[in-house]
Amino acid sequence: MKVVMSIAGSDSSGGAGIQADLKTFEAFGVFGTTAVTVMTAQNTMGVSEVFELSADFVKAQIDAIVKDFDVAAVKVGMLYSKEIIQVVREFIATLDIPVVLDPVFISKASSKLLKDDAIEEMKTLFEYATLLTPNTHEAEALFGYRFGDTPSLKTIQEQKCPVLVKNHLLELPSGMVSIDQLFFRHQKRVFQTPFIKSTNTHGTGCSYSSAIAANLALGHTLEESIEISKNFIANAITHAPNIGHGAGPINHKAGV
Repeated sequence: MKVVMSIAGSDSSGGAGIQADLKTFEAFGVFGTTAVTVMTAQNTMGVSEVFELSADFVKAQIDAIVKDFDVAAVKVGMLYSKEIIQVVREFIATLDIPVVLDPVFISKASSKLLKDDAIEEMKTLFEYATLLTPNTHEAEALFGYRFGDTPSLKTIQEQKCPVLVKNHLLELPSGMVSIDQLFFRHQKRVFQTPFIKSTNTHGTGCSYSSAIAANLALGHTLEESIEISKNFIANAITHAPNIGHGAGPINHKAGV
């Protein structure tokens, strides 16, 4: 069985973060391990408190996993601070396995998930990633990219790894679709699924990036992993359990 590590924050409501990553890993038949960066008090309506773990403890968790397991891929999510980012950079800089980096800034409930002084530090991780997975807001904050604005692609095209810009809604003659765009140098590949009108989207970004990491660990190509994972998310939203009073969680078990 392949082993995948998630370095991310904990979601007490179970729909996003480490909890969503573990559910995703299990759905794809890989064994999930974790290094928790922050603890959050949150639910489907938002994050009420964040407790940052020390960078030394994050490093201790990573070290404990790699000493015992042959890790086949790594997913990186909420890092929160410069100090934690520095620890993660030291780790992933040594790897020759897939690293999927989800540069988490703000949750769907508009909760801040990265300190202001850590944004530039986050960019130092990019050269060690196999794939970056920003949503449209994060892509604009990191690269100045706006959907359909070709000149603003320059910074994305200069990155040393592919960038998957997630979650742009586009109206086609056949109906609304959810568009993700994969950029690498001057190449582009578009992935789309029908737009699903639903409030059950809590943890979709976390689950998407961890699904890609799981599929890379299983030996799929990057484009295959993205295609499989996008369909996984669409299915998981479609069969969501409809719980909570805000943005409800998805159904990971039904996604595959």
